[in-house]
Amino acid sequence: MKYGIIGYSGRMGQAIEELFSEAGYELVYQKDENGEKEIEKPEVIIDFSLKEAFSDTVRVIEEKEVPLVIGTTGLDEEDFTKLDQLAEKAPVIQSFNFSIGINILSELIKKVNQYVDQDWDIEISETHHRFKKDKPSGTAIMLGDLLDREVEMHSKRLGSEFGEHEVDFASTGEVLTLKHRAYSREAFTRGVLMSAEAILELEPGFYTFSQILSDQT
Repeated sequence: MKYGIIGYSGRMGQAIEELFSEAGYELVYQKDENGEKEIEKPEVIIDFSLKEAFSDTVRVIEEKEVPLVIGTTGLDEEDFTKLDQLAEKAPVIQSFNFSIGINILSELIKKVNQYVDQDWDIEISETHHRFKKDKPSGTAIMLGDLLDREVEMHSKRLGSEFGEHEVDFASTGEVLTLKHRAYSREAFTRGVLMSAEAILELEPGFYTFSQILSDQT
């Protein structure tokens, strides 16, 4: 596979390159705040940049007409409309979190949500490293969207924490806690690798990582 990274100099960009190189794939395109470098046209582009750079990502994908795997957080409704438009010509896989464990957590949340009524309190807590700008995280918002009500969200930005998400369900007599913690960026890059490998076989369209994961299991 010949691939490109938007957000190349970021922590995730560097972690992605390391894992993809181990898998024998070739980085032929890179873009970040320092500029753009292209050896040859990539077969797929991976975007882990900032929301502020999203318009550039759209431009690059429109110009190259190649598949896109995107994990950029903070995207709004208008941004998703643009992703849908890109997906008409090339496959797009989007997720706010490419961790397999988070996707298992999502399924558990949906299951628990079927059993608890409005008398139960539900709150979400998340902790990330001090450099993460969006608050709450895209993952916390994604988890909250799985519930049938608005929930309180608590965010911490501490040190070098890779990512922790906790969902508490509480009645007046008991508490049920679902929790996921990432210990390294490999928790996310493995899912990105799985998506990049899968996207080469997909027809144009918009896909989520949970769909890719379901197809692999």
